[in-house]
Amino acid sequence: MNATLILGDWLITTPHADPHRNWGVRVVGDKIDAIGPHVTLQETFPHDEIYNAAGYVIAPGFVNAHVHLYGVLAHGIPLANAPADFWGFLADFWWPLVEDALDHEMIAAATDWVCAEMLRSGITSFYDILEAPYAIPDALLAQKEVVERRGLRGILSFEATERVSKANGQLGLRENARLVEMCRQEGGLVQGLMCFHTTFTCSADFIQQAFGMGTDLGVLTHCHCNEGVHEPEYAREHFGKRTLEYYDDLGVTGPNMMASQCVQLSERERAIIAEHGIKVTHMPLSNCEVGGGIAPIPQQMAAGVTLGLGSDGYVNDFFEVMRGAFLIHKAKHQNPQVMPAHDVLYLATEGGAKALGWQDVGRLEPGWVADLQLIDATFPTPVAAHNLYDQLVLWRNQSHVNAVMVAGNWLVKNGIVLKADLEAMHARLHANAQRLWKKASF
Repeated sequence: MNATLILGDWLITTPHADPHRNWGVRVVGDKIDAIGPHVTLQETFPHDEIYNAAGYVIAPGFVNAHVHLYGVLAHGIPLANAPADFWGFLADFWWPLVEDALDHEMIAAATDWVCAEMLRSGITSFYDILEAPYAIPDALLAQKEVVERRGLRGILSFEATERVSKANGQLGLRENARLVEMCRQEGGLVQGLMCFHTTFTCSADFIQQAFGMGTDLGVLTHCHCNEGVHEPEYAREHFGKRTLEYYDDLGVTGPNMMASQCVQLSERERAIIAEHGIKVTHMPLSNCEVGGGIAPIPQQMAAGVTLGLGSDGYVNDFFEVMRGAFLIHKAKHQNPQVMPAHDVLYLATEGGAKALGWQDVGRLEPGWVADLQLIDATFPTPVAAHNLYDQLVLWRNQSHVNAVMVAGNWLVKNGIVLKADLEAMHARLHANAQRLWKKASF
């Protein structure tokens, strides 16, 4: 089996440890085999191929723990009236003009483009949530084929919901179950999990069924939770308690639950998340875009909650997402010490992987998967161990990512996504965006 030594200016094993100057990694197959100083690696493995990464930081690949790949099609969509609140965003815009209009070709075109977009930003792994009630069955299979061709590590799911009909909800749950079983049999980089929307689009029986299916399949069950004030207010009006209290009464809270957004939380809801080991994913930029609010992430970190970071399909340059998390909470708490750069980088790598249930993704140490990126280490001011993480979070963007490896395979070199005709992919995306926008104009 071929072995490669990747030797850079700096190596980040995990952002919760200091970076190492003039260290590299040894990649054998799809795993990290060894790490250490350049001299030690070259003396120990003199016959290995050497990949010269001088001038670059070797870092774990980013984990986009929550994305809607199809969302790119809605960028710039013509609107007669902009939504005035979160409910208006869903009911008057996102559902009728975007999700309900999707078909397989639109989904595949968006998936292809955003996979390339994520790779250029150093994202090696992701979790996608697709809601396209009139595009099932087989919408996930259309996505799966594209993701496999691009070579990313991905988890795909369909956001099952009863908002169209109960029958459509069942079709969505089956879409997830079939993908989970298919991917498990194939053993590739693409996986599935169970997913439903929210308490205001799904009945109690449906929610319990989704969690039961997830448990039987041995996978996480995901839902959006309290993205704005609408859901907790809906829960109080219809169930006499807030959202997570309702989930707790249904008996579904626990470590197999992954709740995204979690913006508008009461003190009791924060306690339920921590006490039951619920995994949470944070989307700082899209929370601002939809007017949802600012999630209590520093408090959840202090409580030991497993947390990941996601783009939500809004801005997929993960450096921008990290900057959002780094800055927004400082302003919210009026405290510049809140959300230090090493914590933000952790959420973007190992933290996101743990939130998605991966145990060997997000860190560059022996035995972990060889998912990594090379980031330009030429900064305006001198780089040292004490400031590298701040430099990366504040002063880098996707243009500074030179190379990306997933499972031991180079997918980006010299800033170019390999085996990808970006011009043709861009034209296809434009054509499908125009088709979607034309539907929205009727």
